[in-house]
Amino acid sequence: QVQLVESGGGLVQAGSSLRLSCAASGRDFSRYTMGWFRQAPGKEREFVGGISRIGGGGGYPDSVKGRFTISRDNAKNTLSLQMNNLKPEDSAVYTCAATSRVGNIALVKYDYWGQGTQVTVSP
Repeated sequence: QVQLVESGGGLVQAGSSLRLSCAASGRDFSRYTMGWFRQAPGKEREFVGGISRIGGGGGYPDSVKGRFTISRDNAKNTLSLQMNNLKPEDSAVYTCAATSRVGNIALVKYDYWGQGTQVTVSP
């Protein structure tokens, strides 16, 4: 298993940037496919990007494409989400997740979840 703890959220002004981090504890972090999700009040959870075990990122929805970039550092057991030009619509609880399953990073079932970190973007 793997334990995940997010950090880096906060209250920022539209147009600002934030970098979220996800610290993983456990064995073989490099063998997990990782993903970032977000959920705003009254909305369903949304996949905002993932990264494969070999470092290939993708799956960005149109709402964040070109502004968000996912990365990982297997040596430090960390996952990151760089968010640029933030918009009020990006406000949500952001959660990192992991899976050891094989499949498309956006479609595979994620089994391990962090507690989430709040991102609030003011107009």
